[in-house]
Amino acid sequence: MHADRLAGVGVSPGAGYGPAHRLVRDIPEPPRAARHGGDARAELRRAEQALERVAADLAARGDRAGGEARDVLAAQAMMARDPDLAARVAELIEQGVAASRAVFDAFTGYRELLAAAGGYLAARVADVDDIRDRAVAALEGLALPGLPADPAEPYVLVARDLAPADTVLLDPATVVAFVTEEGGPTSHTAILARALGVPAVVGCAGASAIPPGTPLLVDGSSGVVRLSPHEDEVARAVRGAEQNTALLAAVSGAGATADGHVVPLLANVGGPADIAPALAAGAEGVGLFRTEFLFLDRVDPPTWREQQDAYREVFEAFSGSRVIVRVLDAGADKPLDFLPPPAPEPNPALGERGVRMFRHFPEVLAAQLEALARAAKGTSARVQVMAPMVATAEEAAWFGEACRAAGLPSVGVMIEIPAAALRAADIAAVTDFFSIGTNDLTQYTLAADREAGALAGLQDPWHPAVLDLVALTAAAAMGSGRDCGVCGEAAADPALACVFVGLGVTSLSMAAAALPRVRAALARHTVDDCRRAAAAARAAGTASAARTAARAELPALADLSL
Repeated sequence: MHADRLAGVGVSPGAGYGPAHRLVRDIPEPPRAARHGGDARAELRRAEQALERVAADLAARGDRAGGEARDVLAAQAMMARDPDLAARVAELIEQGVAASRAVFDAFTGYRELLAAAGGYLAARVADVDDIRDRAVAALEGLALPGLPADPAEPYVLVARDLAPADTVLLDPATVVAFVTEEGGPTSHTAILARALGVPAVVGCAGASAIPPGTPLLVDGSSGVVRLSPHEDEVARAVRGAEQNTALLAAVSGAGATADGHVVPLLANVGGPADIAPALAAGAEGVGLFRTEFLFLDRVDPPTWREQQDAYREVFEAFSGSRVIVRVLDAGADKPLDFLPPPAPEPNPALGERGVRMFRHFPEVLAAQLEALARAAKGTSARVQVMAPMVATAEEAAWFGEACRAAGLPSVGVMIEIPAAALRAADIAAVTDFFSIGTNDLTQYTLAADREAGALAGLQDPWHPAVLDLVALTAAAAMGSGRDCGVCGEAAADPALACVFVGLGVTSLSMAAAALPRVRAALARHTVDDCRRAAAAARAAGTASAARTAARAELPALADLSL
């Protein structure tokens, strides 16, 4: 480590140069002795209105952003409306505590419970802090925490961490890159950065100490952050970015390797708002249609007609193309207000979510499948349906029976759990295709929560153990004549996309912004190059060594600055 250089994890490729601006997040703690004037009912109304404004703002930001951001912020909005937290706020106000202090204490108490639980729940601490600070700011008449206001020039955003609510507001024309001290490559912040196409480095030790105004050159591929770089370094980065843009623009059409091995490149879509960016980027279909946007942040379930209209809009936009729909993936950090609350779970990430939840509420699945079948009729989209969080062949078979009974003949599963990868041949016998979700597969394989910054070194899909599971899954699919795609955000890494092809993956799905880079990377390498890169990566001992070994077999990536 050098005084003029910091290193973290590059999570969104590209280079950005500008002065460092710090994220404004300092909301002062309300005085401990703060009391209200005696009208508890009026004070409670103030608190309720502030929390509802925060919830509505978070949900609105998610709706504007679409995709993954919509799901993440809808879950945060639900937390702001949590009835248990509201009851605690009311209890404190009845005792004479002022609204801002009551909100602060209620959310801080909840925060401490999550932190003490560790693991998956501890990763929600940042979300609780963000909601608490926004509500206190609203009550105290303070500026909301967030991005620098009216910067004089494009800048590099530097923060301890970046809440999803802030990330979705980043304007690539103003924020040329961002650097965070915490976070990992599969965190929500990293995923949203890739979707926006903003170069980003996370898990960068020492970032919080960078003085405001310091010129920074951020390499979102290597993870290197240069402080006060020389002019020639900046000029090389600018020339490289310009050359890279020209090279990417020169590659168009269907995804394929240099020797003609076809690899369909699909888009991850979170709702109708994501259609236009996906089509503009040349997506050949949809590899992951997330349907949570219809279910989260509401007290009544969507009707089948409401669902049908939303699904049909996507199906018609991708007429004649494959559209892979993931049925509702609720549970864990995405509870549903219209269902009975689950029994307390010490680790919701390992609890009743995905297909496990549907076993308890089959009527929710039946309504969604009916809506999908009705929406598919009359369109030429090749609709395929898959279940999340499948662990066993028995679960896969149960889901398949439900889909076929609803008139949906092409049924697949997400491979996100190591057990499913290890027994992929059994699951292939009762399904039509696989889609590997690398985000969850990575965190479950390495027991490292994707939102825990302290574990950023383990939250890496380049780890050979993860690649081994991808290889096992792809081999089982090939042996059964099944397709095997990757729809996790790891597919957005051009080098890793080539490795996946070398492992036998048959399609790749990612945020629309990443499609040109992956298309160009594949077009400049043969399938044998990809296989050599995959073998080199699996032979390595660490994620870092796997990345280095694979890139050595993919020389054209350097020309593309990828």
